[in-house]
Amino acid sequence: MPLIPRIIHPHHRPGGHPAGPPPESPLRNPPAPPRVGFRRRIVRPALVKVGLSGLWLLLSLAWTTSADGVRVGDLAMVAGARDNQLVGYGLVVGLAGDGDKNPIYTQQTIANMLQRYGINLQSQVATLSSKNVAVVMVTADIAAFAKPGARIDVQVSSMGDAKSLQGGVLLQTPLLGADNKVYAVAQGPVSLGGFTAGSGGGGGASVTKNHPTVAQIINGALVEHEIQTTIVHDGILELLLRDPDFTTAALTAEAINDVFTNAALAVDSTSVQVRLPAGAESGLVDFIARLDSIEVTPNMPARIILNERTGTIVATATIHISSCAVSQGSITISVASSQGVSQPNPFSNGRTAATKGSSTEVTESKSALITLPELPTVEKVATALNALGVTPRDMMAIFLTMKQAGALQAEIIIR
Repeated sequence: MPLIPRIIHPHHRPGGHPAGPPPESPLRNPPAPPRVGFRRRIVRPALVKVGLSGLWLLLSLAWTTSADGVRVGDLAMVAGARDNQLVGYGLVVGLAGDGDKNPIYTQQTIANMLQRYGINLQSQVATLSSKNVAVVMVTADIAAFAKPGARIDVQVSSMGDAKSLQGGVLLQTPLLGADNKVYAVAQGPVSLGGFTAGSGGGGGASVTKNHPTVAQIINGALVEHEIQTTIVHDGILELLLRDPDFTTAALTAEAINDVFTNAALAVDSTSVQVRLPAGAESGLVDFIARLDSIEVTPNMPARIILNERTGTIVATATIHISSCAVSQGSITISVASSQGVSQPNPFSNGRTAATKGSSTEVTESKSALITLPELPTVEKVATALNALGVTPRDMMAIFLTMKQAGALQAEIIIR
Protein backbone atom coordinates (compact mmCIF):
# COMPACT_ATOMS: atom_id res chain seq x y z
CA MET A 1 0.00 0.00 0.00
CA PRO A 2 1.89 3.15 -1.16
CA LEU A 3 2.56 6.06 1.14
CA ILE A 4 2.05 9.57 -0.28
CA PRO A 5 4.45 12.17 1.18
CA ARG A 6 2.77 15.19 2.64
CA ILE A 7 3.93 18.76 3.18
CA ILE A 8 6.43 18.97 6.02
CA HIS A 9 6.01 21.73 8.58
CA PRO A 10 8.89 24.24 8.33
CA HIS A 11 9.65 23.86 12.03
CA HIS A 12 9.40 20.04 12.03
CA ARG A 13 12.15 18.06 13.70
CA PRO A 14 12.48 14.28 14.40
CA GLY A 15 10.14 13.04 17.10
CA GLY A 16 7.08 14.90 15.85
CA HIS A 17 7.52 18.13 17.92
CA PRO A 18 8.19 21.36 16.02
CA ALA A 19 11.06 23.60 17.01
CA GLY A 20 8.85 26.67 17.11
CA PRO A 21 6.84 27.69 20.18
CA PRO A 22 3.34 26.17 20.61
CA PRO A 23 0.24 28.34 20.32
CA GLU A 24 -0.82 30.21 23.42
CA SER A 25 -4.06 28.27 23.89
CA PRO A 26 -4.37 24.99 21.98
CA LEU A 27 -7.75 24.38 23.62
CA ARG A 28 -9.23 27.07 21.36
CA ASN A 29 -8.48 24.91 18.31
CA PRO A 30 -6.74 27.43 16.00
CA PRO A 31 -6.45 26.54 12.31
CA ALA A 32 -4.18 23.52 12.19
CA PRO A 33 -0.89 23.86 10.27
CA PRO A 34 -0.10 21.40 7.51
CA ARG A 35 0.01 17.98 9.13
CA VAL A 36 3.29 16.21 9.64
CA GLY A 37 3.60 12.68 8.40
CA PHE A 38 2.01 10.73 5.61
CA ARG A 39 -1.40 10.35 4.13
CA ARG A 40 -2.40 6.71 3.75
CA ARG A 41 -5.17 5.24 1.69
CA ILE A 42 -6.84 3.01 4.22
CA VAL A 43 -8.82 -0.17 3.57
CA ARG A 44 -11.58 -0.81 6.02
CA PRO A 45 -11.06 -4.16 7.73
CA ALA A 46 -13.13 -7.15 6.73
CA LEU A 47 -13.39 -10.53 8.39
CA VAL A 48 -13.72 -14.03 7.03
CA LYS A 49 -15.33 -16.50 9.40
CA VAL A 50 -15.35 -20.22 8.77
CA GLY A 51 -17.56 -22.51 10.82
CA LEU A 52 -18.19 -26.23 10.62
CA SER A 53 -20.90 -25.69 8.03
CA GLY A 54 -18.79 -23.62 5.62
CA LEU A 55 -17.14 -20.31 4.93
CA TRP A 56 -18.90 -17.00 5.25
CA LEU A 57 -17.48 -13.71 4.08
CA LEU A 58 -18.50 -10.63 6.00
CA LEU A 59 -18.70 -8.14 3.16
CA SER A 60 -17.51 -5.03 4.92
CA LEU A 61 -14.58 -4.26 2.64
CA ALA A 62 -14.74 -0.67 1.42
CA TRP A 63 -12.50 2.29 0.64
CA THR A 64 -12.95 5.04 3.18
CA THR A 65 -11.18 8.08 4.49
CA SER A 66 -9.88 8.61 7.98
CA ALA A 67 -13.05 10.55 8.84
CA ASP A 68 -14.88 7.22 9.27
CA GLY A 69 -12.42 5.85 11.79
CA VAL A 70 -12.54 4.49 15.33
CA ARG A 71 -12.67 6.64 18.43
CA VAL A 72 -9.43 6.98 20.37
CA GLY A 73 -11.39 5.98 23.48
CA ASP A 74 -12.13 2.62 21.85
CA LEU A 75 -8.55 2.07 20.69
CA ALA A 76 -6.72 3.04 23.86
CA MET A 77 -7.09 3.41 27.62
CA VAL A 78 -5.66 6.08 29.89
CA ALA A 79 -2.65 4.76 31.78
CA GLY A 80 -3.48 4.48 35.47
CA ALA A 81 -7.26 4.41 34.98
CA ARG A 82 -7.50 0.64 35.22
CA ASP A 83 -9.51 -1.92 37.14
CA ASN A 84 -8.16 -3.64 40.25
CA GLN A 85 -8.90 -7.21 41.32
CA LEU A 86 -10.47 -8.09 44.66
CA VAL A 87 -10.88 -11.49 46.31
CA GLY A 88 -12.56 -12.81 49.44
CA TYR A 89 -13.41 -16.04 51.29
CA GLY A 90 -16.92 -16.62 52.56
CA LEU A 91 -19.90 -18.89 53.13
CA VAL A 92 -23.01 -19.55 51.06
CA VAL A 93 -25.86 -20.88 53.21
CA GLY A 94 -29.33 -22.30 52.54
CA LEU A 95 -28.34 -24.97 49.99
CA ALA A 96 -30.99 -27.59 50.97
CA GLY A 97 -28.59 -30.49 51.29
CA ASP A 98 -26.40 -29.62 48.28
CA GLY A 99 -23.57 -28.13 50.36
CA ASP A 100 -20.14 -29.42 51.32
CA LYS A 101 -19.81 -32.93 52.73
CA ASN A 102 -18.30 -31.95 56.09
CA PRO A 103 -14.69 -31.15 55.08
CA ILE A 104 -12.67 -29.81 58.01
CA TYR A 105 -12.16 -26.35 56.47
CA THR A 106 -15.93 -25.87 56.03
CA GLN A 107 -16.63 -26.98 59.59
CA GLN A 108 -13.90 -24.70 60.94
CA THR A 109 -15.24 -21.75 58.93
CA ILE A 110 -18.74 -22.34 60.30
CA ALA A 111 -17.33 -22.48 63.86
CA ASN A 112 -15.43 -19.22 63.32
CA MET A 113 -18.54 -17.52 61.98
CA LEU A 114 -20.65 -18.67 64.95
CA GLN A 115 -17.98 -17.48 67.37
CA ARG A 116 -18.39 -13.93 66.02
CA TYR A 117 -21.96 -14.09 67.35
CA GLY A 118 -20.99 -15.44 70.77
CA ILE A 119 -21.46 -19.16 70.05
CA ASN A 120 -18.25 -21.05 70.88
CA LEU A 121 -18.09 -24.48 69.24
CA GLN A 122 -14.34 -24.65 68.63
CA SER A 123 -14.06 -27.81 70.73
CA GLN A 124 -16.87 -29.49 68.73
CA VAL A 125 -15.86 -28.59 65.20
CA ALA A 126 -15.98 -32.21 64.00
CA THR A 127 -19.64 -32.50 65.00
CA LEU A 128 -20.84 -29.60 62.84
CA SER A 129 -22.86 -30.43 59.73
CA SER A 130 -22.19 -28.48 56.54
CA LYS A 131 -24.69 -30.07 54.15
CA ASN A 132 -26.54 -26.76 53.77
CA VAL A 133 -23.36 -24.64 53.61
CA ALA A 134 -20.58 -24.21 51.04
CA VAL A 135 -17.29 -22.38 51.39
CA VAL A 136 -16.71 -20.13 48.39
CA MET A 137 -14.19 -17.76 46.86
CA VAL A 138 -15.63 -14.37 45.90
CA THR A 139 -13.93 -12.32 43.19
CA ALA A 140 -14.63 -8.91 41.71
CA ASP A 141 -13.09 -6.13 39.60
CA ILE A 142 -13.31 -2.62 41.00
CA ALA A 143 -13.09 0.15 38.45
CA ALA A 144 -10.88 3.19 38.75
CA PHE A 145 -12.46 6.12 40.59
CA ALA A 146 -15.15 3.88 42.18
CA LYS A 147 -16.44 5.84 45.20
CA PRO A 148 -17.56 4.50 48.59
CA GLY A 149 -21.19 3.44 48.35
CA ALA A 150 -20.97 2.39 44.70
CA ARG A 151 -21.94 -1.18 43.86
CA ILE A 152 -19.98 -3.73 41.81
CA ASP A 153 -20.73 -7.23 40.52
CA VAL A 154 -19.13 -10.29 42.13
CA GLN A 155 -18.47 -13.88 41.07
CA VAL A 156 -19.00 -16.68 43.62
CA SER A 157 -17.23 -20.04 43.10
CA SER A 158 -17.51 -23.15 45.25
CA MET A 159 -14.22 -24.15 46.88
CA GLY A 160 -15.32 -27.47 48.37
CA ASP A 161 -17.40 -30.41 47.14
CA ALA A 162 -20.85 -28.80 47.11
CA LYS A 163 -23.17 -30.08 44.36
CA SER A 164 -24.82 -26.75 43.65
CA LEU A 165 -25.10 -23.19 44.91
CA GLN A 166 -28.70 -22.93 43.75
CA GLY A 167 -30.91 -21.00 46.18
CA GLY A 168 -28.01 -20.00 48.41
CA VAL A 169 -27.23 -16.68 50.07
CA LEU A 170 -23.72 -15.32 50.43
CA LEU A 171 -22.98 -14.07 53.93
CA GLN A 172 -21.10 -10.79 54.40
CA THR A 173 -17.67 -11.28 52.84
CA PRO A 174 -14.84 -8.71 52.89
CA LEU A 175 -13.09 -8.30 49.52
CA LEU A 176 -9.38 -7.58 49.73
CA GLY A 177 -6.93 -6.10 47.26
CA ALA A 178 -3.36 -7.15 46.56
CA ASP A 179 -2.25 -4.95 49.50
CA ASN A 180 -4.45 -7.02 51.86
CA LYS A 181 -6.77 -4.08 52.54
CA VAL A 182 -10.57 -4.28 52.41
CA TYR A 183 -12.06 -2.24 49.56
CA ALA A 184 -15.53 -3.75 49.26
CA VAL A 185 -17.97 -6.03 51.10
CA ALA A 186 -20.19 -8.58 49.30
CA GLN A 187 -23.46 -10.14 50.42
CA GLY A 188 -26.73 -11.35 48.94
CA PRO A 189 -28.57 -14.16 47.12
CA VAL A 190 -26.57 -15.83 44.36
CA SER A 191 -27.78 -16.27 40.78
CA LEU A 192 -26.67 -19.35 38.84
CA GLY A 193 -28.28 -19.19 35.43
CA GLY A 194 -28.52 -22.97 35.66
CA PHE A 195 -29.63 -25.84 37.91
CA THR A 196 -29.12 -29.44 38.96
CA ALA A 197 -32.12 -31.75 39.37
CA GLY A 198 -32.45 -35.43 40.22
CA SER A 199 -30.77 -37.71 42.70
CA GLY A 200 -28.25 -39.39 40.40
CA GLY A 201 -26.37 -42.56 41.27
CA GLY A 202 -27.93 -45.84 42.31
CA GLY A 203 -30.07 -45.98 39.20
CA GLY A 204 -31.39 -42.45 39.66
CA ALA A 205 -31.25 -39.86 36.88
CA SER A 206 -30.06 -36.27 37.11
CA VAL A 207 -30.10 -33.25 34.83
CA THR A 208 -27.58 -30.40 35.01
CA LYS A 209 -27.78 -27.12 33.10
CA ASN A 210 -24.77 -24.81 32.88
CA HIS A 211 -22.33 -24.81 35.80
CA PRO A 212 -24.15 -25.04 39.16
CA THR A 213 -21.10 -24.42 41.39
CA VAL A 214 -20.32 -20.95 39.99
CA ALA A 215 -22.71 -18.03 40.50
CA GLN A 216 -22.80 -14.26 40.44
CA ILE A 217 -24.42 -11.44 42.36
CA ILE A 218 -25.20 -8.39 40.24
CA ASN A 219 -24.39 -5.25 42.25
CA GLY A 220 -23.63 -7.61 45.11
CA ALA A 221 -20.74 -5.69 46.70
CA LEU A 222 -20.57 -2.24 48.24
CA VAL A 223 -17.39 -0.23 47.77
CA GLU A 224 -16.01 0.83 51.15
CA HIS A 225 -12.76 2.56 50.17
CA GLU A 226 -11.69 4.32 46.98
CA ILE A 227 -8.45 3.23 45.34
CA GLN A 228 -6.35 6.32 44.76
CA THR A 229 -5.58 6.79 41.06
CA THR A 230 -3.17 9.19 39.33
CA ILE A 231 -3.36 9.60 35.57
CA VAL A 232 -1.34 12.77 34.95
CA HIS A 233 2.41 12.87 35.61
CA ASP A 234 4.38 16.08 35.03
CA GLY A 235 1.65 17.43 32.79
CA ILE A 236 1.63 14.33 30.55
CA LEU A 237 -1.29 11.96 29.98
CA GLU A 238 -0.36 8.55 28.57
CA LEU A 239 -2.60 6.48 26.30
CA LEU A 240 -2.08 2.71 26.07
CA LEU A 241 -3.26 0.98 22.88
CA ARG A 242 -5.31 -2.12 23.54
CA ASP A 243 -3.77 -3.78 20.44
CA PRO A 244 -0.15 -2.63 20.22
CA ASP A 245 0.90 -1.56 16.72
CA PHE A 246 3.52 0.96 15.61
CA THR A 247 1.44 2.24 12.68
CA THR A 248 -1.68 2.68 14.79
CA ALA A 249 0.32 4.50 17.46
CA ALA A 250 1.74 6.91 14.84
CA LEU A 251 -1.70 7.50 13.29
CA THR A 252 -3.21 8.10 16.72
CA ALA A 253 -0.58 10.70 17.59
CA GLU A 254 -1.09 12.40 14.21
CA ALA A 255 -4.87 12.56 14.67
CA ILE A 256 -4.50 14.04 18.17
CA ASN A 257 -2.05 16.65 16.87
CA ASP A 258 -4.65 17.73 14.31
CA VAL A 259 -6.92 18.77 17.20
CA PHE A 260 -4.41 19.69 19.93
CA THR A 261 -1.44 21.06 18.04
CA ASN A 262 1.87 19.30 18.76
CA ALA A 263 0.50 17.71 21.94
CA ALA A 264 0.96 13.99 21.15
CA LEU A 265 4.02 11.81 20.65
CA ALA A 266 4.04 8.08 19.85
CA VAL A 267 6.64 6.57 22.18
CA ASP A 268 6.41 2.93 21.08
CA SER A 269 3.88 0.45 19.71
CA THR A 270 1.75 0.75 22.85
CA SER A 271 2.21 4.22 24.33
CA VAL A 272 1.13 7.63 23.05
CA GLN A 273 2.03 10.52 25.35
CA VAL A 274 -0.19 13.60 25.30
CA ARG A 275 1.03 16.82 26.89
CA LEU A 276 -1.80 18.75 28.50
CA PRO A 277 -2.32 22.21 26.97
CA ALA A 278 -2.25 25.24 29.22
CA GLY A 279 -5.29 25.31 31.47
CA ALA A 280 -6.34 21.73 30.69
CA GLU A 281 -5.57 20.35 34.16
CA SER A 282 -8.44 22.36 35.65
CA GLY A 283 -10.81 20.79 33.09
CA LEU A 284 -9.18 17.35 32.83
CA VAL A 285 -12.45 15.45 32.35
CA ASP A 286 -13.48 17.65 29.42
CA PHE A 287 -10.03 17.33 27.87
CA ILE A 288 -10.06 13.50 28.08
CA ALA A 289 -13.62 13.42 26.70
CA ARG A 290 -12.52 15.46 23.66
CA LEU A 291 -9.44 13.26 23.34
CA ASP A 292 -11.54 10.07 23.36
CA SER A 293 -13.86 11.40 20.64
CA ILE A 294 -11.05 11.92 18.10
CA GLU A 295 -11.34 9.39 15.25
CA VAL A 296 -8.47 7.28 13.91
CA THR A 297 -8.41 4.59 11.25
CA PRO A 298 -6.23 1.90 12.88
CA ASN A 299 -3.80 -0.29 11.02
CA MET A 300 -5.16 -3.79 10.43
CA PRO A 301 -2.41 -6.44 10.43
CA ALA A 302 -2.58 -9.43 8.09
CA ARG A 303 -3.66 -12.15 10.49
CA ILE A 304 -5.48 -15.50 10.44
CA ILE A 305 -6.88 -17.06 13.63
CA LEU A 306 -7.39 -20.83 13.59
CA ASN A 307 -9.45 -22.50 16.31
CA GLU A 308 -9.18 -26.25 15.93
CA ARG A 309 -11.59 -26.97 18.80
CA THR A 310 -14.53 -25.22 17.12
CA GLY A 311 -13.41 -25.40 13.49
CA THR A 312 -13.48 -21.61 13.16
CA ILE A 313 -11.25 -19.49 10.94
CA VAL A 314 -11.14 -15.69 11.10
CA ALA A 315 -9.02 -13.68 8.64
CA THR A 316 -8.46 -9.96 8.27
CA ALA A 317 -8.85 -8.07 4.99
CA THR A 318 -5.12 -7.56 4.46
CA ILE A 319 -4.08 -11.20 3.99
CA HIS A 320 -2.33 -11.93 0.69
CA ILE A 321 -1.67 -15.25 -1.08
CA SER A 322 0.94 -15.52 -3.81
CA SER A 323 0.49 -17.79 -6.82
CA CYS A 324 0.66 -21.45 -5.79
CA ALA A 325 -0.82 -24.88 -6.48
CA VAL A 326 -2.92 -26.74 -3.91
CA SER A 327 -4.04 -30.36 -3.70
CA GLN A 328 -5.90 -31.47 -0.59
CA GLY A 329 -6.72 -35.12 -0.05
CA SER A 330 -7.84 -37.12 2.94
CA ILE A 331 -7.19 -40.61 4.26
CA THR A 332 -9.83 -42.45 6.28
CA ILE A 333 -8.80 -45.49 8.33
CA SER A 334 -11.62 -47.65 9.71
CA VAL A 335 -10.86 -50.34 12.31
CA ALA A 336 -13.71 -52.66 13.30
CA SER A 337 -13.61 -55.20 16.13
CA SER A 338 -15.81 -58.30 16.19
CA GLN A 339 -16.46 -61.20 18.52
CA GLY A 340 -17.24 -64.77 17.48
CA VAL A 341 -17.69 -68.22 18.94
CA SER A 342 -15.49 -71.25 18.24
CA GLN A 343 -17.62 -74.41 18.40
CA PRO A 344 -15.78 -77.81 18.69
CA ASN A 345 -16.71 -80.77 16.50
CA PRO A 346 -19.10 -83.35 17.93
CA PHE A 347 -17.54 -85.94 20.28
CA SER A 348 -14.14 -84.17 20.10
CA ASN A 349 -14.02 -83.38 23.82
CA GLY A 350 -13.35 -79.72 22.89
CA ARG A 351 -14.74 -76.61 24.57
CA THR A 352 -16.71 -73.73 23.19
CA ALA A 353 -14.63 -70.51 23.33
CA ALA A 354 -15.16 -66.88 22.44
CA THR A 355 -12.90 -65.41 19.76
CA LYS A 356 -11.99 -61.83 18.85
CA GLY A 357 -11.29 -60.49 15.41
CA SER A 358 -10.63 -57.14 13.74
CA SER A 359 -10.71 -55.71 10.25
CA THR A 360 -8.99 -52.60 8.89
CA GLU A 361 -10.06 -50.59 5.87
CA VAL A 362 -8.14 -47.64 4.39
CA THR A 363 -9.89 -45.19 2.05
CA GLU A 364 -8.03 -42.37 0.31
CA SER A 365 -9.98 -39.71 -1.54
CA LYS A 366 -8.77 -38.50 -4.91
CA SER A 367 -7.85 -34.85 -5.35
CA ALA A 368 -6.53 -32.86 -8.28
CA LEU A 369 -3.73 -30.30 -8.12
CA ILE A 370 -5.40 -26.88 -8.45
CA THR A 371 -3.46 -23.77 -9.38
CA LEU A 372 -4.35 -20.64 -7.46
CA PRO A 373 -3.43 -17.26 -8.96
CA GLU A 374 -2.23 -14.40 -6.84
CA LEU A 375 -5.00 -13.53 -4.37
CA PRO A 376 -4.54 -9.97 -3.07
CA THR A 377 -7.88 -9.56 -1.29
CA VAL A 378 -9.77 -11.53 1.32
CA GLU A 379 -12.76 -11.86 -1.05
CA LYS A 380 -10.68 -13.66 -3.66
CA VAL A 381 -9.10 -15.88 -1.01
CA ALA A 382 -12.56 -16.90 0.27
CA THR A 383 -13.83 -17.58 -3.26
CA ALA A 384 -10.81 -19.71 -4.17
CA LEU A 385 -10.92 -21.79 -0.99
CA ASN A 386 -14.66 -22.37 -1.29
CA ALA A 387 -14.10 -23.58 -4.85
CA LEU A 388 -11.85 -26.35 -3.48
CA GLY A 389 -14.83 -27.81 -1.63
CA VAL A 390 -12.83 -28.61 1.50
CA THR A 391 -13.92 -28.62 5.13
CA PRO A 392 -12.82 -25.97 7.63
CA ARG A 393 -10.29 -28.32 9.18
CA ASP A 394 -8.84 -29.01 5.73
CA MET A 395 -8.63 -25.24 5.19
CA MET A 396 -6.60 -24.96 8.39
CA ALA A 397 -4.12 -27.49 7.02
CA ILE A 398 -4.00 -25.59 3.70
CA PHE A 399 -3.28 -22.27 5.44
CA LEU A 400 -0.51 -23.81 7.54
CA THR A 401 1.08 -25.45 4.51
CA MET A 402 0.85 -22.23 2.49
CA LYS A 403 2.60 -20.42 5.33
CA GLN A 404 5.39 -22.99 5.36
CA ALA A 405 5.76 -22.66 1.59
CA GLY A 406 6.00 -18.87 1.85
CA ALA A 407 2.89 -18.28 -0.26
CA LEU A 408 0.80 -16.83 2.57
CA GLN A 409 1.72 -13.33 3.73
CA ALA A 410 -0.09 -13.23 7.06
CA GLU A 411 0.46 -14.10 10.69
CA ILE A 412 -1.18 -17.36 11.78
CA ILE A 413 -2.41 -17.73 15.37
CA ILE A 414 -3.62 -21.15 16.50
CA ARG A 415 -6.04 -21.28 19.42
